[in-house]
Amino acid sequence: MAWFKRTDKGILTPTEAKREVPDGLWFKSPAGKIVHTRELKNNAYVVPEEDYHVKIGSKEYFEILFDHNEFTELDKDMESADPLKFADTKPYPKRIKESQAKTELKDAVRTAYGKMNGLDVVVACMDFSFIGGSMGSVVGEKIARAIDYSLKTRAPFLMISRSGGARMMEAGLSLMQMAKTSAKLAQLDQAKVPYISLLTDPTTGGVTASYAMLGDFNIAEPGSLIGFAGPRVIRETIGKELPKGFQTAEFVLEHGFLDFIVDRRNLKSKLTTLLKLLR
Repeated sequence: MAWFKRTDKGILTPTEAKREVPDGLWFKSPAGKIVHTRELKNNAYVVPEEDYHVKIGSKEYFEILFDHNEFTELDKDMESADPLKFADTKPYPKRIKESQAKTELKDAVRTAYGKMNGLDVVVACMDFSFIGGSMGSVVGEKIARAIDYSLKTRAPFLMISRSGGARMMEAGLSLMQMAKTSAKLAQLDQAKVPYISLLTDPTTGGVTASYAMLGDFNIAEPGSLIGFAGPRVIRETIGKELPKGFQTAEFVLEHGFLDFIVDRRNLKSKLTTLLKLLR
């Protein structure tokens, strides 16, 4: 019998995200600028002139970072189980299968190794389109194994985070991934293998409280939402209005939690320069 079962009607759990990469031939930015999707792709999915960073997933990041989009994916067939027999508006296995069919992903993170401007690199990239980029057992295990591969090959490790936090359908098992990935990163640190953490919009919850903030360098894309609890929850908890720009990458940088902010169009060259300096 499931340890949790939602019986009240009309309570919805919004875990499915809107499609990240724009459909069709044209994309309209939040400010109303119309851009051809080919132009958007050639500009690293950043709206020209406006500099708005379109939300993208692992497919697009791998295209941007890996030389000639050539890489070898790690643990690509790993899937979530249902140890808690969880059901809310639908059974957890059904939610997983629907997310896999909709996104063509196995879970909320993809890991791979390849060359970036000729340098060996291991990349783990989260996909928000898969149950809100939530951190479940598969996410933690794939990141841990990617770190193991970095340890084995001594290739630098890049983590690209975009997540709503822990996966409620796995409860404590999800939270355990915070400790597991942090312990693996400690091994990476002891071996003196570089770890760079890239925080994108949004990076929140248990992901922020663990591997996303443990990089040798913590960097972010412009305008990204970065925090633990959301602004509404904090506002209601403390009973005060929050500062302007609260939890944006720029605000977090100003208060010392980031090393720098990088435009996605310069991401590959900046990372290459940084890794050469560390090497």
